[in-house]
Amino acid sequence: SRPHFFSEEEIHFLSLAAGLVSLAVVAALYRERLHCVETERESSDTLSSESSQWTRNGECGAENERSDLARSNRKFPEIVGTSSALHDVLRQVEIVAPTDSCVLIGGETGTGKELIARAIHHLSDRRDRPFVKVNCAAIPSGLLESELFGHEKGAFTGAIARKAGRFEIADSGTLFLDEVGDIPLEMQPKLLRVLQEREFERLGSTRTQKVNVRVIAATHRDLPQMLQDCNFRADLYYRLNVFPITMPALRDRREDIPGLVRYYVDIYAGRMKRHIGMIPAHAMKALMGYSWPGNVRELQNFIERSVILSPGKVLRSPLSELKECVAALSGAGVCTLEEAEREHVIRALRESNWVIGGSNGAAARLGMKRTTLAYRIRKLKIPVGPRKMHRSLSAGGDNDPSAGGPPSIFEALPSNFIDSGTGERSCMRYPALPDWGNHSGNQQVDEINRARSIE
Repeated sequence: SRPHFFSEEEIHFLSLAAGLVSLAVVAALYRERLHCVETERESSDTLSSESSQWTRNGECGAENERSDLARSNRKFPEIVGTSSALHDVLRQVEIVAPTDSCVLIGGETGTGKELIARAIHHLSDRRDRPFVKVNCAAIPSGLLESELFGHEKGAFTGAIARKAGRFEIADSGTLFLDEVGDIPLEMQPKLLRVLQEREFERLGSTRTQKVNVRVIAATHRDLPQMLQDCNFRADLYYRLNVFPITMPALRDRREDIPGLVRYYVDIYAGRMKRHIGMIPAHAMKALMGYSWPGNVRELQNFIERSVILSPGKVLRSPLSELKECVAALSGAGVCTLEEAEREHVIRALRESNWVIGGSNGAAARLGMKRTTLAYRIRKLKIPVGPRKMHRSLSAGGDNDPSAGGPPSIFEALPSNFIDSGTGERSCMRYPALPDWGNHSGNQQVDEINRARSIE
């Protein structure tokens, strides 16, 4: 009847489309701004290099980079590191912090996403207002809506009083949604509404409340893949992903590990009233060679454990817990195939409590015969004596028997040394076994093989 007017459905559709287009435009503007900053920096570096002598170009560039890193460290005192990967992240933080736009921080677990969120808040105009954190993965899905938006008295069983939600508490401040990828699909439309319209209703209420909150979200999940699997709404993803920041894994910024180690040693030594003044060089090499799948959080917990085990002034790290082939211990950049095989066999012996045969022995774990494993042990020159075996397994020559070495030679004997009646290891069937303390590792292997041949 009114062909020149839009229907309500058309107006609603155009409103949604306009919102998505505006987000794309804002994201493009921020990317252009970041590109301009990088271009200006490259231009200034080019001009300074042209005006200086060729012999001083490298020194000037290094000085400029060090000064930039020093300025960044002063702005972010809680963030430790001078690597270029971390420096790039901090430059993005400085660019986006003065705005009110949404930020989506990605990266593996333990990379420090919350520290970046707090840094954005402290550099923004909202620094004097609340910073409220919500771990979406730690709250049951049935309670998450109440936690975010609050509820009225009697809204559900157990709601004995009115409760303000996190959006209300964070009004005029910053709300940090950690693990946003774990928000249930059915609750995502309500979150999208408060992000777009800046309004919501408490559970059990019909009164709409307005809020002014900046949202910073973080997740370790692959949200684009979740979009394809229909586990995350596309419109919510685009609303959160206005300015994405990706945190580098610790293995991608190994040059920051020494500084992090000293930082956490000072923290935990102070808490435990210890005086640790030296970190062994071989320990630092091992820590830098490890890949740290748990990133900075794993390193932090490892250093705390190391401080507990260090009664003196030297840090004693339980390097045997690092369950990888650490090339730094051998001084090589890359493990050879023989070294990797040797470490794999030693790891299997450890996991089997130094038992070679049997259903739970090292041979079964490696999928080979016991005799084949015995041959590989000799071929790879893996000593079987308790002292020599312990030295090969403990990093840096730590002679503490609690580090994982076998308590006696009988732990390394073949399974046919086990008495079938008592289930204990015994030498009664094999006469004249030598005193192991007076023999080298190879001599011990020969003696065991000689004893086996008697059978």
